[in-house]
Amino acid sequence: MRPFKVDFDALEWQSSLPGARAKVHRDGSKQIRLVEFTAEFVEPQWCEKGRIGFVLSGTLEIDFRDQTILYPEGSGLFIPAGSSSAHKARSVTPVVRLVLVEDVIAIERKGDE
Repeated sequence: MRPFKVDFDALEWQSSLPGARAKVHRDGSKQIRLVEFTAEFVEPQWCEKGRIGFVLSGTLEIDFRDQTILYPEGSGLFIPAGSSSAHKARSVTPVVRLVLVEDVIAIERKGDE
């Protein structure tokens, strides 16, 4: 039986950059993440991944090269994948928490075909 509930309390925080951490539940080609950014977080490069999400607390700012949009608590976001939607996010408040639903990019291992 597949789980129909994601228990974020039971998941460990993962961090790959200073000021950013996430709890991740992955199933097949989709994942849902509880993400937390602090003011320390600086996105090192433009991201071209698609994102669908909801800001739970705090205020997120996203730079889209030609415009900057604020996402206060309660805002939804829908960013299509691709270079025309390249973006960098940062926390305007000391901490911002959001939920993101994303496609998982499959990585083929050498020799697997």
